[in-house]
Amino acid sequence: MSKANGDDRDLSKKFDAGDGVRLKDGTVLPKLGQGTWHMGDQPSRRKEEIRSLRLGVELGMKMIDTAEMYGDGRSESLIGEAIQGIREQVFLVSKVYPHHAGLKHIARSCDNSLKRLGTDSLDFYLLHWRGNVPLGETIEGMERLKEAGKIRRWGVSNLDTRDMKELLSLENGTECAVNQVLYHLGSRGIEFDLLPHAQNNGIPVMAYCPLAQ
Repeated sequence: MSKANGDDRDLSKKFDAGDGVRLKDGTVLPKLGQGTWHMGDQPSRRKEEIRSLRLGVELGMKMIDTAEMYGDGRSESLIGEAIQGIREQVFLVSKVYPHHAGLKHIARSCDNSLKRLGTDSLDFYLLHWRGNVPLGETIEGMERLKEAGKIRRWGVSNLDTRDMKELLSLENGTECAVNQVLYHLGSRGIEFDLLPHAQNNGIPVMAYCPLAQ
């Protein structure tokens, strides 16, 4: 994926609207990215996984998606090694645990992810799924991270239509830039209401497990 307007790492210069997905801020992202669930779990595969990620970037899959949950941070550490020297080419996405998404913990979780990834900012920071922390509190935490320059955009993952309606009704809820959800040929439930709702509100949907694995 891409970078915010006015930043030296704006990948939108490499893609036009016909080639990718346009975010609310005008950034155009490649349609395909790289997921990293289970990456970093097997030390014997570390070099192979790093080569795969770097090759993916070379082939145009600039977005790399991870989460603090993946391998308890091992995925982020692997990516941090893989993007050394090419960080400016990568649109970096990570996700925060729901129980870390309150004001007491979100900044620390973000800092830990940044440290493991070896970068000073994330292009996207997502709420991994909805937990017990009020959405309004998570939004406030995300906006504080934006103000601090630690993230450029924030979004959510695994939120259904009812959740998204609530989110968008809250202060700064319309700053949500993406919803990452399960979507593939064998799981098309989002087409009934979630996908149309997202399209009507200008929120791109990021599909995970698009090949059903």
